[in-house]
Amino acid sequence: MSEIPLGGNVVCQVGLIVENIEHTVQKYCDLFGVAMPPIQVTLAHDVTETTYKGAPSDATAKLAFFDFGQVQIELIEPDHLPSVWRDYLDEHGESVHHIAFIVKNTGETIEYLAGHGIGVLQQGLYSDRSGMYTYMDSVPALGVMLELLENFPK
Repeated sequence: MSEIPLGGNVVCQVGLIVENIEHTVQKYCDLFGVAMPPIQVTLAHDVTETTYKGAPSDATAKLAFFDFGQVQIELIEPDHLPSVWRDYLDEHGESVHHIAFIVKNTGETIEYLAGHGIGVLQQGLYSDRSGMYTYMDSVPALGVMLELLENFPK
């Protein structure tokens, strides 16, 4: 079997959609005895060049990250504009949204997944433009969304 372009098959992140990130972050801190992480707000299209279903999008979200060894837990509270985050929250409520893989070549990985009937839903640059994320329409095939994370060389 040839190597699949999903970063060595190591899941690096699990993302969860939440209604109230401040409340949920506090629950995680209390339960796991960890420090409060910063809550970040993604930036709009003029910085991130976000596209949703192929069209430019100004959707944003609040994010918080917890590092637990190999896997990072990402909490996501979407704004009310159309996005993969808002769609998922509206359709599924608070739940697991995605599993993420670090990839070396997003384009190659997108082509590989397209060969399996999985297309792109949303894509954009990190707010600091040091990399890009791509959410793949894998729920019908896998029951969960895949996220591709590509970090650009410095």
